Amino acid sequence: MATYINSGNAIVRSRMSRKKVIDTIAQLCRTQFAFDKAIFAPTLAEWDSLIARNPFAKAAANAPTTVHAALLESAPKEEDLERVRACAVTGEEIEIIGGVAYLHTPHGFGKSKMAEKFDQWIGVTNTARNWNTVLKLAELGRVAEV
Repeated sequence: MATYINSGNAIVRSRMSRKKVIDTIAQLCRTQFAFDKAIFAPTLAEWDSLIARNPFAKAAANAPTTVHAALLESAPKEEDLERVRACAVTGEEIEIIGGVAYLHTPHGFGKSKMAEKFDQWIGVTNTARNWNTVLKLAELGRVAEV
């Protein structure tokens, strides 16, 4: 197992099923850390696919902290997505591709009303990472795979 900064991100290599890994980690988090949040466990192949499908790849290459990827537990309702999208200012965008919401906030994530309202209004459980973290987790996943 490897972790990345103090961010709640961990890379786990296991022969258990995904469900068993998630259940085990969730139980550990509850009993050891009093932490009860959704646990996401994408495979390295799924993570690499998330990276390859980034519709804001050019922006991510130039300013990685302006692009975020949020894994979604399920597809959001179109009206919820449109409500979030309506908060975007010029240059901001959100795209849903394959269970991932990609957010581009060129004026800064912390300054973005769209980003601020995303969790509140998207209507599905999710977990988001900035593009630097996305790439670092892929790197850690490749190291763990060896």
